[in-house]
Amino acid sequence: MKDTVRRKITDLSGLSTEQTNPASNDLDLKSSLEIVRIINSEDAKVAAAVERALPEIAKAIDVIATALQNGGRLIYVGTGTSGRIAALDAAECPPTFSTNPKTVQFVIAGGVKALGAAVEANEDSRKFGEAAIAKKKPGKSDVVVGIAASGRTPFTIAALTYARRKGAKTIALACNPNSPLGKAAEIEIVVEVGPEVISGSTRMKAGSAQKMVLNMLSSGAMTKLGYVYGNLMVNVALKNEKLAERAVIILQRAAGITRAKAEQAMKAAGNSVPVALVMLKAGVTQSRATQVLKTNRGHVRNAIAAANSESA
Repeated sequence: MKDTVRRKITDLSGLSTEQTNPASNDLDLKSSLEIVRIINSEDAKVAAAVERALPEIAKAIDVIATALQNGGRLIYVGTGTSGRIAALDAAECPPTFSTNPKTVQFVIAGGVKALGAAVEANEDSRKFGEAAIAKKKPGKSDVVVGIAASGRTPFTIAALTYARRKGAKTIALACNPNSPLGKAAEIEIVVEVGPEVISGSTRMKAGSAQKMVLNMLSSGAMTKLGYVYGNLMVNVALKNEKLAERAVIILQRAAGITRAKAEQAMKAAGNSVPVALVMLKAGVTQSRATQVLKTNRGHVRNAIAAANSESA
């Protein structure tokens, strides 16, 4: 019985992502320019595939934002390319939004060493998937997102199933409909990109689609939390010279002030863009701006509105 279930999960022959693509027939006989034109033409289909999944992506953003607002975590789970894309998105949240590194996390089959080397055998193990997510101790306050192009990766399915059993909200991201991964989740995001230029190489269109969706999930949730003001990443962490320079520019644009005034405001705010912006927009002190931001859970626009209402 177990062998039958395993075959159903790993049988990829009927999946659209595993079919041969007629657009790239005889690819090995093409010139370099012809190859890139074919790849580019196929890549152009990815955004449209993502667009068809926007309603489910929006639902997922709301679930993630609510969880993070209440102190929960966003945990990505994937193997191979899916896991590496997940790790990239998780790693970029702290510098972009000044989030705690524990807020957005990732689990990849094979562990951290799999980020730089192929450890594909691990993705076949449900046992490893369950053990890996169990280390994160997912609970009712968390959201776990399982990512797999095929939607049939045992490691990821087991991790998502375990997380849901422990009460975590679960989201599946796959490139094939009606997958075991999708059935294991509460929200199923399906991005049907079709056959790859190189048959079965789901690091290509499927990987691009996954990256686009994860961009939306994390950026959308952080925007809902108020870490974006207008379209400016006002919660940027000043970890190096480039980010410090970017912070000054962001403050200039957000407050409509000169560079000199932005630099002065940043210094007065202890090099915090949100604090500086609240000070400028509401005419309050650093301590008051800090306090009102804390009361409003870091939501910059809400903090400005609250500080202005107090002084009105």
